[in-house]
Amino acid sequence: MKIGFQTAQVTNGKEQDFADFLRSSEGFISELSLVAEEDGNLVGQIMLTKTYIEDGSDRHEVLLLGPLTVALEHRNKGIASKLIEEGLLLARQKGYASVILVGNPVFYRRFGFKTSESFGVTNTNGIPGEYVLACELKPEAFKGVKGSITFVTDV
Repeated sequence: MKIGFQTAQVTNGKEQDFADFLRSSEGFISELSLVAEEDGNLVGQIMLTKTYIEDGSDRHEVLLLGPLTVALEHRNKGIASKLIEEGLLLARQKGYASVILVGNPVFYRRFGFKTSESFGVTNTNGIPGEYVLACELKPEAFKGVKGSITFVTDV
């Protein structure tokens, strides 16, 4: 799916390496790595993996949504939305409480995402707060959770 990352709004050209890194990490959850196919061809992919919000010695588990990609010729058909909806549904069914991501706030708001700062969660990467988004899969999942998250950027 390298081709799916080439037209990303924000890219460092290493998104496919990040996906490989996540697949080999201890946070990888195979049941939350989904693909979309059309006529036997891979047209989209999404992953949700475990990561942590840290507050001193306290660590709070959260799912990281990403990367999400859809092949250019298959965009604007609702594939990304279906992948997100299915991923969040499966995560909720598996008992996960919350999800965090870096992405376009206009796009992700429709799935219930808000700025992570509104939940008391910042990032250590210097990413502008409006692009670091979080969603509660369970009511009040972020209640009592404060701290920061560090996104892996060098893979």
